[in-house]
Amino acid sequence: QILEEADFKGEDFNLFQVAGQKCLEDGYAAQLLEVIQNEKNKVIIKNMGWNLISPLVRCIFMYKQEDDKYEHCLKILYQLAQLCNPKELFLGLLEQIEQTSGERVCQTVMLLLQPLQTVLLKLQNKKAYSVGLSLAMIMNQLTPLPVPYTKQQIQEDKLGLCQCCNAVVDFAKPFVNEVVKNMEKSSEYNDMELKEELLKFCMKSLKYPLLTAQLEQLEGIEEHPFRHFATEIVNILWDIRELIPLVFLHRKGKSPHWENEEFADIERKDSADSLACLSYLMFVQHFGMDCFPVVFSPSYLLQCNMTHIEVLLKRTEESVLSKGLVSFLLIKFSIMEDNSLLHQYLEFRDFINVPQDLVKVMTLCPIEHVRKKSLSILQLFIDKFDAEGKYTLFRCLLKTSNHAGVEGYIIKNIKDQVHLSLTKARDNIWFTGHHLISLLDLVLLLPEGAETDLLQHSDRIMASLNLLRYLVIKDCESDNQTGVWTALAKIEQNFLKPLHVGLNMSKAHYEAEIKNKKENRREAHSSNAVCSVTVGGEKMPAMTTEMQLQVLQSALFTFDLIESVLARVEELIEVKIKAVTDEN
Repeated sequence: QILEEADFKGEDFNLFQVAGQKCLEDGYAAQLLEVIQNEKNKVIIKNMGWNLISPLVRCIFMYKQEDDKYEHCLKILYQLAQLCNPKELFLGLLEQIEQTSGERVCQTVMLLLQPLQTVLLKLQNKKAYSVGLSLAMIMNQLTPLPVPYTKQQIQEDKLGLCQCCNAVVDFAKPFVNEVVKNMEKSSEYNDMELKEELLKFCMKSLKYPLLTAQLEQLEGIEEHPFRHFATEIVNILWDIRELIPLVFLHRKGKSPHWENEEFADIERKDSADSLACLSYLMFVQHFGMDCFPVVFSPSYLLQCNMTHIEVLLKRTEESVLSKGLVSFLLIKFSIMEDNSLLHQYLEFRDFINVPQDLVKVMTLCPIEHVRKKSLSILQLFIDKFDAEGKYTLFRCLLKTSNHAGVEGYIIKNIKDQVHLSLTKARDNIWFTGHHLISLLDLVLLLPEGAETDLLQHSDRIMASLNLLRYLVIKDCESDNQTGVWTALAKIEQNFLKPLHVGLNMSKAHYEAEIKNKKENRREAHSSNAVCSVTVGGEKMPAMTTEMQLQVLQSALFTFDLIESVLARVEELIEVKIKAVTDEN
């Protein structure tokens, strides 16, 4: 007590820490509180008190909340926040947050938020840096924790993440208010450091936990913790005047210059994820829309958000994928009239990339309802474009999808557009004449000629034959609106003849396989032989000889179906040509 501040030695600090820790461990928290509150010890506590943070936190978690010792320990913590040297206590508190892990992370963060806030408000130098460091440290500790997703998980909040996220927002509010106050004082507010740190915190919060969080209203949960957190984050962005710039200008703050390109790529990806989540919050969940200017056309808003939709669709998590699909559906898209989206929009890279991403979701996603939703949205996307836009989109998807089912679906769409053109329901040049013939060159074609795997491409082949049959029936040779009669020789050479040869080869091969299986069936039964199949690295249930025969018979049935439609097409062509010849 009699020493001056400058006279303290290293052993004094050690002695104080050991004595304080011993008091706490032996249950003398009340007496220690008296020592700290004693005015005579003011200089000692100011310089040495921060050393008690570590043993104090351990003891707080050791006692139950109803225990008097727990209450005494909390009072000691808050007294230290008031009395200690702010700089040293700040580092001591951050060290405790950094060292915590597992189930204790949220508990430790929530315990130390109030004293940490008190210390930061007292700091004079490097306040912005210290606030940023605190928020970054807290978010880094929370990020490894799993985000509760189901209603039960959110209600249980087993690790305390829901509660902790909202506590962190409350922790940041005094600093937000400081920025707002300074901006109101001067329109030329130059101290951007604190504002930048708050912006970084919001961007991190958008990526975690909000990007993967369940944000729909849930029955039985009066105040959804993540919806409340999302509201607060959007409000902070609005208060610091960054919400509209982020939505429209894709501003990403002051990004550090990384010499390592890998680090730069990670930062770009993180920023893209955060902006995509913000887009979802605003345009789908309508957070912050009460302050959003209502002057933009649906097509412009769609254009602004296509980059974000693309980011969400490239993710594999169901929660994020669903956000992407719902965003696509609701960002002023479903209210747009069919045929109203100009083909020039396809000059933007995102307008071409997003339908290709939808195709990947449709064909590769293991979740059935997500696959179905992506298919319905792809059709919606096609419907919104004008005729030239549809034409361009069809050409692109036929060249890039590499999936017979998708190609068959696109060919069916082409048939529908041709029908509208021929029935005069819509007068356009893109699905008649030389434009259509150019498109048919991609459609009426076997990828590998007669050696094409007809079973694998059966969806595409059937759709192509149905389109050709429709054209032959609907378009007379004398009218030749579609141009199909002019291109008939090329169609026969590139499609019909190779298809005949391919069918004969495929049927002969499968018939031989069936004969072989039947001859060997007795041997297979006696040896219990089975056929093993591996899909995606996982071994599927073994196939018996009977199962294999069923598969082979099914293939033959498919070939017969293709052959019957092919025969009908050739018959129609012959009848039409004969009718014109007779007429002449």
